[in-house]
Amino acid sequence: MSVPAVFGGPVRVLNLGLELFAETLQADGVEVVHVDWRPPAGGDERLAALLAALDDEADSPGTGPPPS
Repeated sequence: MSVPAVFGGPVRVLNLGLELFAETLQADGVEVVHVDWRPPAGGDERLAALLAALDDEADSPGTGPPPS
């Protein structure tokens, strides 16, 4: 049974990360938008925390380039 038949009509999917999942759905006639997403810092929690801290600093008032 096809995916559209299961849901009783057209199905549209936003797929994040696993390209094989998108390809399988497309082969069954499902409209798919695939986004090649990967965890920040390759999934390294320590490195991701350091990057998040840097991002927080960039969002803090008083940081960044001086006004022109």
